[in-house]
Amino acid sequence: MCDSKTERKRITNTANTIRDNTEKVPEEGFRVVITGKGGVGKTTITALLSHLFAEKEFTTLAVDEDPQMNLPYAIGVPREESDMIVPLTHNLDYVEEKTGARPGEGWGLMLKLNPDVTDVVERFGVKGPERVNILVMGTVVQAATGCLCPENALLESVVRYINLRENEVILMDTQAGVEHFGRAIAKGFDQALLVTDPTFNAVSVVKHSARLAKDLGIPYIHLVINRVRSERDITKVQDILGDTLDLFTEQFIIPYEEELLECEPDVRPMLSGDPGSSFITGVMDIQEKLENYGTKKV
Repeated sequence: MCDSKTERKRITNTANTIRDNTEKVPEEGFRVVITGKGGVGKTTITALLSHLFAEKEFTTLAVDEDPQMNLPYAIGVPREESDMIVPLTHNLDYVEEKTGARPGEGWGLMLKLNPDVTDVVERFGVKGPERVNILVMGTVVQAATGCLCPENALLESVVRYINLRENEVILMDTQAGVEHFGRAIAKGFDQALLVTDPTFNAVSVVKHSARLAKDLGIPYIHLVINRVRSERDITKVQDILGDTLDLFTEQFIIPYEEELLECEPDVRPMLSGDPGSSFITGVMDIQEKLENYGTKKV
């Protein structure tokens, strides 16, 4: 499945009929924040969803807010090109240009807390394969600088701007944990996709995230139980979540897929493989439901 010939194939799926663009994206677009504990598969799911939306001719922007910065690789940007991407927070000239301060210059800096970043996608967006656009945000450059630093001021302004972009499906792959909810970075997103595997620690992160997403007023909060091997895995997750299950608009079950290990980091071969795969069917179900909720009026 993951040989070079397959990797060059155009992503196709006869089960999804491409309709006219004007039928798909509402005037204001929609935005989905994707989060969970580290290692549960959220970057893989973000990459697959990005390609599915782009294949259906949505204008798609995949935002990498995870410090690991693996999303370009998963989407299929060649490694030599991915290695050359400089995340926003490491572009010190841009940080200084927008916030008035350079990372690492010390305490007592005068910051612009709401800089104009309307040029960020045009200047630093990366054109990925199959019409997927990518923006790599990065994380803070210097440790122990706290929240009030030039990098964070820039990141929060970029996220606020992303929430205002129109006629676009925006998928944001976040760092592990709940910090983006606690600091309200995800505020304004239409949907939250909370990804877990059947482990106690991962489910605990999702449980906390669901409550914070609700507090932020995110209208649609969805649960993804990834790497499921048996019904017992599903029951285990649901038992740990308890009453928190009531917060979820949709629940998705994604089976464990060994072939992902053969393909990683580029996930595209999974989409051009067996159209009857229960793994791909599950991801396609997520895409369809995100699309349905994205076109609803809240």
